[in-house]
Amino acid sequence: MSSIVRRAGLATAAAALALTGAAYGVARSASADVVAELTAPQLVADMGAGWNLGNQLEANNNGIPSETAWGNPVVTQALIDRVKASGFKTIRIPVSYLGNIGAGPNYTVSSAWLTRIAEVVNYAYNQGLYVMINMHGDGYKSVTGSWLICDSSDQTTIKDKYQKVWQQVATKFSSYNDHLIFESMNEEFDGQYGTPTSACYSNINAYNQIFVDTVRKTGGTNASRWLLVPGWNTNIEYTAGSYGFVLPTDTNRSSSIPSAEQRLMISVHYYDPWDFAGQEDGTITQWGAAATNAAKKSTWGQEDYMDTMLKKMYDAFVTKGYPVFVGEYGSIDKTTYDSANNTYRANYAKALVATAKKYGAATAYWDNGYNGQHGFGLFDRTTNTVTQQSIISAIITAAGSSTPTTSPTTAPTTTPTSAPTTTPTTAPTTSPGGTSTCKVTNAVSAWNTGLTNNVTITNTGTSAINGWTLSFTLAGGQTITSGWNATYSPTSGAVTATNVSYNGGLSAGGSASIGYQATHTGNAAAPTGFKLNGATCS
Repeated sequence: MSSIVRRAGLATAAAALALTGAAYGVARSASADVVAELTAPQLVADMGAGWNLGNQLEANNNGIPSETAWGNPVVTQALIDRVKASGFKTIRIPVSYLGNIGAGPNYTVSSAWLTRIAEVVNYAYNQGLYVMINMHGDGYKSVTGSWLICDSSDQTTIKDKYQKVWQQVATKFSSYNDHLIFESMNEEFDGQYGTPTSACYSNINAYNQIFVDTVRKTGGTNASRWLLVPGWNTNIEYTAGSYGFVLPTDTNRSSSIPSAEQRLMISVHYYDPWDFAGQEDGTITQWGAAATNAAKKSTWGQEDYMDTMLKKMYDAFVTKGYPVFVGEYGSIDKTTYDSANNTYRANYAKALVATAKKYGAATAYWDNGYNGQHGFGLFDRTTNTVTQQSIISAIITAAGSSTPTTSPTTAPTTTPTSAPTTTPTTAPTTSPGGTSTCKVTNAVSAWNTGLTNNVTITNTGTSAINGWTLSFTLAGGQTITSGWNATYSPTSGAVTATNVSYNGGLSAGGSASIGYQATHTGNAAAPTGFKLNGATCS
């Protein structure tokens, strides 16, 4: 997921191997000295149903990672216990490093941050769950302090920094067994949603190769650990098709791995159709063959499309021994527009997991911790309780396991782990409105008749802002088709963007990143006339 929620919805997803001979839930020990080298189909079966701890360790405040920066509470053992009790067997933990990386040439990662990452990993790892960690927000232009930018001019510095950071992370976890999987990066691309550019794709391929070589050379279990690599923006079409993706070589892997087997996985995401899965309005609220209102159902992206996309990954990679992981999928809560929406959200999740399993793929639902309108949340992270049992049941059933017969209502008895040593950013205490002094920057990427614009809003005043609106005027001929991290109304002309629940607080000097995708008729200029809460921005 990009930034806080998600950017635009292009085809992404996955498939993997036939599960012949691989029983669901192979009994495993999580102790570091036990490393049973599973084959690709055994691994996919053993990973079962997956879940994302989204908007936590990848969250940041002005470029400094903070697990509470985007409105979620500190991660606790109690939360992970609840996730496991609900039937999930794999947890993906997105991680950003950003300002916790020191200066070159060593690019030393903060020891306190590595320690906190390990604490959260251990919450799941010590329970026998599969855990994935990655490099998440460092590759987004819209994130303050991002640096893993594929179309940046200084690729020599970027690649050196990338190698040094992964070397430290891999060394930190070198003794962990194969229940821990590393993912090289997240939705890496140049910010435009058109056809991939060859120069940028070449750098993405280079990052993946550096990642594989670096991890393997740290030794220990890392020499045989399963490693996960994405193509362009984790997009299925641009990964499986002839657009430039190159699989890394794996020449430094352990000699204990049979020569005919692989230890690399392919990462993709799936949020299609976006008007159902992520677009924050009430137009499209139903999905699939069971939909009862054609006007509320998208004209594309139904079960047949899902099957086609997953099969593309199967044909391109799984048949060659490379399993695929749908690292993110899901749909936002639109029950305020359509009371039956959760039924279709559950149907969507069940179909994705079942279709992925059909082709051998493992999956992980995207949960950003937010419950209510436009949220992806399945759990309340404060009370450690289930909020969307029907969706969880659909996922667990489709994965081939079982779920509790009643929805858990109380938190596990485990005492929550205390907060990290760094002080979490607190919500601003000023009343909504306030006097706004602000700065706005745009990052427009345009193609043919479309564009995206990543907008960064900075509160340059001395007082915090609690609740904001950003008004601006689009160039003639531009119409917003989807957006993220704000609601937009109307979609052309003079537009007002309003904060969503998790980013309404702007501390003095604080920033928020929002954005949108739009069509244009030839004029792809940035908006003009920005005003934050009525005050003109520079």
